[in-house]
Amino acid sequence: MLNTIGKSLSSSGDAECDKKHLAAPQMCELKEFGSRVNKFGVNFAVCDVNGPLLLLCEGGIFESSSEQLMEYGRKALSQSGERTCVGKESQVCRFGEANRILAAVLTLGPGVAALIDLGENSYPVDSESSSVNRNSPGEPAATDHEQREAIFSEMLSLLVEKFQAAAKVEEQIDMVSTELAQVYEELVLLHKLSTNMKVTESNANFLQMACDSLTDIVGVEGIAILLEKTINDENQLVLAAGSGLIDINEHMAAVFKNRLEEEINGGKEALLDSEVDSPFKYDWPESIGNIIAVPLYGRDRTGTHFAEGAENDNLITGLMVAINRADKPDFDSTDVKLFNSVASRCAVFIENGTLFKDLKELFIGSLKALTSSIDAKDPYTRGHSERVAFISRWIAERIAAEESLKEEQVHRIYLAGLLHDVGKMGINEAVLRKEGKLTKQEIEHIRTHPSIGAGILSEIKQMRDIVPGVLSHHERVDGRGYPNGLAGGEIPLIGKIVGLADCFDAMTSKRVYRDALTVEQALVEIEEGLGTQFDEKVGRVFINSNVYQLWDIMQDGSPEVYGSGSFLEYGTVAVGTLIK
Repeated sequence: MLNTIGKSLSSSGDAECDKKHLAAPQMCELKEFGSRVNKFGVNFAVCDVNGPLLLLCEGGIFESSSEQLMEYGRKALSQSGERTCVGKESQVCRFGEANRILAAVLTLGPGVAALIDLGENSYPVDSESSSVNRNSPGEPAATDHEQREAIFSEMLSLLVEKFQAAAKVEEQIDMVSTELAQVYEELVLLHKLSTNMKVTESNANFLQMACDSLTDIVGVEGIAILLEKTINDENQLVLAAGSGLIDINEHMAAVFKNRLEEEINGGKEALLDSEVDSPFKYDWPESIGNIIAVPLYGRDRTGTHFAEGAENDNLITGLMVAINRADKPDFDSTDVKLFNSVASRCAVFIENGTLFKDLKELFIGSLKALTSSIDAKDPYTRGHSERVAFISRWIAERIAAEESLKEEQVHRIYLAGLLHDVGKMGINEAVLRKEGKLTKQEIEHIRTHPSIGAGILSEIKQMRDIVPGVLSHHERVDGRGYPNGLAGGEIPLIGKIVGLADCFDAMTSKRVYRDALTVEQALVEIEEGLGTQFDEKVGRVFINSNVYQLWDIMQDGSPEVYGSGSFLEYGTVAVGTLIK
């Protein structure tokens, strides 16, 4: 029952309104307040001006008119600009002539008012609605009815203030909850970026992920990352990643750069501009309502970056820009911190990627220098290691097209071909350069180079996957090879491929003891050696490939431009599979 004493409200619609506007604790508190004022012979009601009464507590002395209560509840809301405040912050209005009704708006939802029906008063009223005022010093003493009315006005005022305070607390809790949820999403984003900062990931993929992830938690119309690149000997900002709608051409990129630089040099952390609190600082296209831009810093290694220095020799190498905040009027300091955090991680990723690329280039350069020094020990084998690596890759790619051979395995086969003769570092140079027939002891000495090479590379953790190719590239499927006399399936695929590539290059190269074979002659030799010297499947794949195209590339002296760019470029990719 909604009343505590007297008449009850039994309409089925009342429960709906109750559920719509009032939580259970609020309803209990209002019922308790009604019970208290009922003890003094007055009635208490709560109404939804757009529906029926939500609560009516009658003291049992007189009955209140629901229609009249609803009418005065609506007036309390509609005349909010005309009534006078009573109490500290609440507004309590007095209505009626024969009956005195006090009304005040509750902060429980749109159109909810609380009313106290005092019943009939014995003093006249000058107007339909007037302020409830207490006597000031020097004025005549208030009547009992006036004092009684003032007391209930104060009680209603305190009730309203209590609900206002509770509403503020609830609003603050909602605000804190929203902020915590936002902070959580931001932490998840930064964690995601940190855990995906793998040096083998491409800049484009990582930066695009950063843009997409940022737009998931920050509503913007468009976002982009611009990086400085050298084009035709000039430094320019180019679009590296983006999301949404944002118009950036070469001119706008320069505008963003110059204005961000101006703000940074002025001591700011970012470029922020809008016309929310003041006119735009800069002129922008009509499509831009507000804008944020933050820098990407990198180490000064070239001296060509567009900012004139920063702390710790960090210079701006790019920027992140976003336009038109969707869920609030403007970008703020919180956005600046988040965008700077994301931009910082992007800059670190780019810098780490550059350093990793430098490391790979140094590594592959060292390998090339090493293999060149080995080939130099024998003038008849100059360039042999690079050619074997190229041929090995050629065979591996064609096997990969027919069966499950991963790209990483192709790269390792290439490197095994490049380093297959590294063990010749331990072979006497006089034996390698000997023009006459080798003695049995000299042959046995040369045959140790696969074991020596495997021993050298096995000491390098990252090279262990290519050791089997170096160790077994002179094994034969009939078991008559060396150093371990492996046969058939005992020989790893990488050894079979490098061994075939080594033999093909040796056949088609001039030696001190014979002339070079033609491609046709070499293919005949390989055909005859299938099942004995060479693996049937590997050999057949090679013979059925366009060997003449391979030969033309090698004769042009340009195996370096086959496939993935230069020797150095492909080599760095291959090395990346070892040290990632």
